[in-house]
Amino acid sequence: MAFTDDRTQATKLDAIGGRYDPVLLGLSLLLAAFGVVMVASSSIAIAEGLEVGPFYFVTRHVLFLGLGMGLAYAVMRTELKLIEKYNHVLLLGCFLLLLAVFLPGIGHSVNGAQRWINLGVSKFQAVEAVKVLLIIWMASYVVRYRDEIGQKWSTLLKPLGIAGLIVAFLLVQPDFGSAALILAITGGMVWLGGARIQHLLAIAALALPALAAIAVAAPYRVARLKSFLNPWADPFDDGFQLTQALIAIGRGEWFGVGLGGSVQKLFYLPEAHTDFIFSVTAEELGFVGSVGIIAVFAIFSWRTFRLGLRAVEMRRYFAGFCAFGVGLWISLQSFVSIGVNLGLLPTKGLTLPLVSSGGSSVLGTCVAIGLLLRVSYELDRAERQVARLRGAGALPAETDVRDETLSPQSPAAVAPVAAGPRGSRPRIEPKIGAVA
Repeated sequence: MAFTDDRTQATKLDAIGGRYDPVLLGLSLLLAAFGVVMVASSSIAIAEGLEVGPFYFVTRHVLFLGLGMGLAYAVMRTELKLIEKYNHVLLLGCFLLLLAVFLPGIGHSVNGAQRWINLGVSKFQAVEAVKVLLIIWMASYVVRYRDEIGQKWSTLLKPLGIAGLIVAFLLVQPDFGSAALILAITGGMVWLGGARIQHLLAIAALALPALAAIAVAAPYRVARLKSFLNPWADPFDDGFQLTQALIAIGRGEWFGVGLGGSVQKLFYLPEAHTDFIFSVTAEELGFVGSVGIIAVFAIFSWRTFRLGLRAVEMRRYFAGFCAFGVGLWISLQSFVSIGVNLGLLPTKGLTLPLVSSGGSSVLGTCVAIGLLLRVSYELDRAERQVARLRGAGALPAETDVRDETLSPQSPAAVAPVAAGPRGSRPRIEPKIGAVA
């Protein structure tokens, strides 16, 4: 009879589904819809100047957005355990993609930058896929070594070394902006995983001077830095991009000149539909519209980190660190993109996620959001299963459920708290970022 009860209970648990986070889903759709409108507004003049038809860029953007949504749906339907199982294969994929851009007939160069893979019908920027794949591998690594990463230098240096190798490939392309973003994401994830602040600061003290030397070694990067510090010193050459962006933002005043009314996008503002789309937004929608789009990204980031924290508190570590990684990526990239437009940061060539035109960026961001929504689905499903077990009396209300998955045969299974290396103090979970 007990066996029958167990089978019945298992059936009930299996029948329980989850729910995708409605706030994350709604914000993602809002950003995507807003991006379509702004790409249409900012790219018509550019497309006509290139004689490719006024709706060329917005049509491509919508097509890539549709493809990205299809990829996101596929990720949303894939169990996280299956994704985690192939984390090493995904890491290998990072290096294969970065190598492919240098292969004759496959790699494609634009303005001297070797960043794209020729797919025949379109070009794909490899680093956009690398970001997602690296985050998945990093999440798996932090989970496997979360009790050692704050204790052993070797455990900490491995993911930093992997990131450093990826950065080396990116600097050869060259793509300094994406390289800096990869380092920031990696540093943030290992810190959230328990790495000690003083260890990370010591590594940064050694690495940052080398990166600074690489940055100033290229004359065009020095010119960007000088134009960032004083764009008005040479407003018709090195400072042209930033001065035009600031003029666009200034023209917007409080409520903007109206959607479609931007003057700066008419051949004055370079890359108006990609890197500097926020300046067009500020000009057409004003201060109020600018604050609104910043608020959407802020709420999206908050919701993502909150999702990651909930997952870690339920001992669903891989899901939690996937959410943390995507949150770091979207929040940092949006911050840098907006900061460049406002003159707060040197030009980096990073798009505004889901808003800027760019097929590779749209596809990568959609996949990342699909991963986030899968995390929210499995977390909600686990919470519903716990509630069902407690309601049935199979799990005491005070029980702390720590297992990654609920086992119907042992619904109250509680995994022991993982011990650290020999001689270390036991961890207090959840431990996000060691400071001592």
